[in-house]
Amino acid sequence: MSKSSFEEVLAEKGTLIYTNVGDSMYPLIKPRDLLVIQRPELPLKRLDIPLYKRDSGQYVLHRIIKVRKDDYLICGDNRVGVESGITDKHIIGVLTDIIRNGETISVYSTRNRIYAHFCCDFMPIKRIVFRFKHFFRKR
Repeated sequence: MSKSSFEEVLAEKGTLIYTNVGDSMYPLIKPRDLLVIQRPELPLKRLDIPLYKRDSGQYVLHRIIKVRKDDYLICGDNRVGVESGITDKHIIGVLTDIIRNGETISVYSTRNRIYAHFCCDFMPIKRIVFRFKHFFRKR
């Protein structure tokens, strides 16, 4: 049985469901969550969570914190480093739902939209919190 790329699955079926790996979007996305990715309607909007492929070939799922004329500024909810240079050509799909313990959670629910604004609108505060966390973990 051959493995299909994310792009092939989305092109063929329109929807991709896969298991989360990593912690960059924690606490929104937790280990072993199933992620529902749909074909994107471009251009994407601020707070959307695209699945994109870096030029290195690495797949990443992070949140758009700013839409610029030629690219997107993107950051994981559990990160403070912002990635630029991501364009529509990098975008493969967009996260619409999370399946956790059999329950489907929409990333567009009111609760998750408020959380998304918190992650993006308070980035300077988020950076300070991360520095404190890092400082106290080192001790």
